[in-house]
Amino acid sequence: MTTDTTGEQQPSVHEEILAYYAQGNEDARLREGSGRLEFWRTQDILRRLMPEAPARVLDVGGGSGVHAEWLARDGYEVDLVDPVPLHLEQAARLPGVTARPGDARALPAEDASYDVVLLLGPLYHLTERADRVRALAEAHRVVRPGGPVVAATINRFAGLHDLLRQERYFTPWQRERTDAVTVDGRNRHHGENDLFTVAYFARPEEPSAEFTDAGLTVEGQYGVEGLAWLMGGVEDWLDDPQRREAVLAATRRIESEPTLLGVSGHLLTAGRRGSAGHPRS
Repeated sequence: MTTDTTGEQQPSVHEEILAYYAQGNEDARLREGSGRLEFWRTQDILRRLMPEAPARVLDVGGGSGVHAEWLARDGYEVDLVDPVPLHLEQAARLPGVTARPGDARALPAEDASYDVVLLLGPLYHLTERADRVRALAEAHRVVRPGGPVVAATINRFAGLHDLLRQERYFTPWQRERTDAVTVDGRNRHHGENDLFTVAYFARPEEPSAEFTDAGLTVEGQYGVEGLAWLMGGVEDWLDDPQRREAVLAATRRIESEPTLLGVSGHLLTAGRRGSAGHPRS
């Protein structure tokens, strides 16, 4: 825990997580190569779940503003909260986006002050269930009655699938670490050779239960990349406009198929705060 200027205790973020994102690679990851599939599919799903603009959006853990940017262009009023100073510098330069420091577990926002709350990254790095529920309860608190909350999680076997795809799984030490994550979902920090940082990889059923415990009613789950991200030609397909549209359409077709939710690298869970009652703390 850390103490803010008011003397109140605030949640802290792992130094390893801050250092990982301070490298500045996250923005490019979603704008280039195969990462575009995650970006475009997230955009596609959100545009179907969001209320029409204008509306107030709180982008929690919004990073460099890669999603806040297009949301602002679509006419939304976007406030972005993130604990990484570099991300705040990048996001603050975007037209129509306000960026400020903050933690998903203690949002700097008033009750029922936003029409939509997005958590497109914070749950990745909250390894304790209580912290994830706390973050979702904060989203419940600050979204207006009837408003949607959408959160992203990394699927439990995403690391195993990804390392197999990259042929890194055949390296004994990488295989050992990857197999350990499949047991308890915890991606641990091991040092300079790490491909990622401290994180939690969830089973598809976990976010729904955590949404419910936070007072949110789950309305749907969406596999972001489906099976396409595991296919060797996907980057070239995304370069070709016709093939790209076919890939996006195919992935959309299976996005909520229960038997395939866990194959996708990322999962979006959408819920809503009830129209009656008081914000939950």
